Amino acid sequence: MNDPSAGKRAYDPQQLEPMLIARQHAGDVDGMVALFEADAVIDCGGGRFLRGHEAIRDYYAEIVTSGRKFAVGEQRPALICGDLALTSTRLPDGDVTSEVARRQADGSWLWVIDRYSVAWD
Repeated sequence: MNDPSAGKRAYDPQQLEPMLIARQHAGDVDGMVALFEADAVIDCGGGRFLRGHEAIRDYYAEIVTSGRKFAVGEQRPALICGDLALTSTRLPDGDVTSEVARRQADGSWLWVIDRYSVAWD
């Protein structure tokens, strides 16, 4: 599958989620990692936390290799305050993701925190 977002930057925090899904469906692990700041943190659930590009790359490589595809959900409007944005998506199974993005010096946005599901176990 071709990824029309390959090599592109998100200049609106709302672009991050669709870019992540497109890149994941295309098998573009490096493109997925490029949507995060170098020291970003991902809460994968089950008490598993990842920090930094290397750990994030390994995690996404596992997912891509497994053949699992991210579901497309209902993205909520981003809440923006200065250089920070809160993004979230309700997934088809009812889970809700939450992410914090930061505006970069070039005006693009990258995620710094990603929580796969805000549901309490």
